[in-house]
Amino acid sequence: MPTTNAPLDLNRVDLNLLVAFDALMAERSVTAAAARLAVGQSAMSSTLARLRKLLNDPILVRQGRTMVATPVAESLVQPVQKTLTDIKSLLSQRDSFDPATDHRTYSVMASSYAAVAVLHPLLVQLPAEAPNVRLRIQPFAEEYAEQLTRHQIDLVIVPRELVPSGPDLCSEAAYTDRYVLAVDQEHPDVGESISVEQFSELPYLATSPDRRPSLAELNLDLLGIPRHVEVTTSFELAPFLIRGTRLITLIPETLGRRIAPATGLRLLEPPMELQPGTEMMVWTKRMDDDPGHAWLRQRMRHFANAYIRDTPPAPAAG
Repeated sequence: MPTTNAPLDLNRVDLNLLVAFDALMAERSVTAAAARLAVGQSAMSSTLARLRKLLNDPILVRQGRTMVATPVAESLVQPVQKTLTDIKSLLSQRDSFDPATDHRTYSVMASSYAAVAVLHPLLVQLPAEAPNVRLRIQPFAEEYAEQLTRHQIDLVIVPRELVPSGPDLCSEAAYTDRYVLAVDQEHPDVGESISVEQFSELPYLATSPDRRPSLAELNLDLLGIPRHVEVTTSFELAPFLIRGTRLITLIPETLGRRIAPATGLRLLEPPMELQPGTEMMVWTKRMDDDPGHAWLRQRMRHFANAYIRDTPPAPAAG
């Protein structure tokens, strides 16, 4: 930073440099920041040089194959983000979002299961309801909270158990989904219902999304129900792996109803009482009052709950 105590002359400062600084701190890469702002790499390099001169600091330095922010740059990330938010609010003075005409692109992170339950119904409706709105769907990653705060993604759909605490994050329930038992259509040992004893004896496929036990498995552990586990995999692969086998598994009902016809599965009522799973939407406070972001959250919640509400119940145990 400049060592002089003289006040900075704002007439000599291009405020677009703050936008470039925000992009550089989010991406930690000149090339990626240039792509984020839709400018050439040489233009972004020139902007970085101007920032370095303005702040009298390198801002980004190379460390191996990556670029690392200096302590001065790190200290300015939050103030600059707040300043940009305040400027945007001051200049736009918008209190509405018109999905029929407005252009927006949202980056949403979700598991394959959540994408089927929430994002697919929205994708189907977007051309008619919001023709200029685009969704970029990214697979779930453990560092999602960091990507949110760096504004690399706009929204995350995540199980309630994985929602982090933090003053800069907001969260809201998107939908709640119960578990059903899935078996092959021609399973030789399973009729219209199944007992707990039979459940424990049959070969079982355990679900472990994102390298952690699913809520269904945690439920069974709390209930003390043993399983004859032969395979462990994700929700998304489970229906395809049990087809043509004697394996049984527990999957969210929304996912099961969507893919059962294509995978040759039967869905039954589980023989035990299981706690349903709740998927949450997580975003940053910076986007909380944004009317377009609020519209996105409302539509995702609407389509998810409408689909789940209209899902016919699985056959009751006999």
